[in-house]
Amino acid sequence: QVQLVESGGGLVQPGGSLRLSCAASGSIFSINPMGWYRQAPGKQRELVAAITSGGTTTYTDSVKGRFTISRDNAKNTVYLQMNSLKPEDTAVYYCNRATATRWNWGQGTQVTVSS
Repeated sequence: QVQLVESGGGLVQPGGSLRLSCAASGSIFSINPMGWYRQAPGKQRELVAAITSGGTTTYTDSVKGRFTISRDNAKNTVYLQMNSLKPEDTAVYYCNRATATRWNWGQGTQVTVSS
């Protein structure tokens, strides 16, 4: 079973930036499409960005132009660069594979956007 460890969250003012990282154990990381998900209080977890094993990216409309997902298969790591952050981006962010079935969730990393 793959283990996922997210990091890089924190408190940031509106308009600020953060870079999240997700380290995955296991050699099967590189062949899987990966995604960043988020869950705000009282809301369902949603997929906000995904990247295929070949590097093709997709984003939910609310983050297009502001977030960038990338991956380093040699390091088993996926990143999420978040710019122009808004209060509505406040959530716990998780990574996992972007498939119908997912690995066990990690602990996530809290992102809070507030002045």
